[in-house]
Amino acid sequence: MTLDSLRLWRNILLRSAALCYAFLLLTALIWLPLSDTWTGLTSRWYHIAPETVHNIVIYFLSVAKFFAIFVLLIPGLALHWTIKREMAK
Repeated sequence: MTLDSLRLWRNILLRSAALCYAFLLLTALIWLPLSDTWTGLTSRWYHIAPETVHNIVIYFLSVAKFFAIFVLLIPGLALHWTIKREMAK
């Protein structure tokens, strides 16, 4: 791979991680103040217990955060350090 293609992949991964974190923050900020309303609606629509709705939301936010860290951010940082090392040579 050339240095330009590594830069491209690094930029894609780091920008995707930033977008993922922004989405997670927006989701959490919308969910937290309106959790009673959303829980009531979703438990009525899908006929599930409100406790289950909370568990599903917490599970989603946790899985999305792990995805953002381990699939997007860590490879992006590794490519960043690789590019810096190659440019220093």
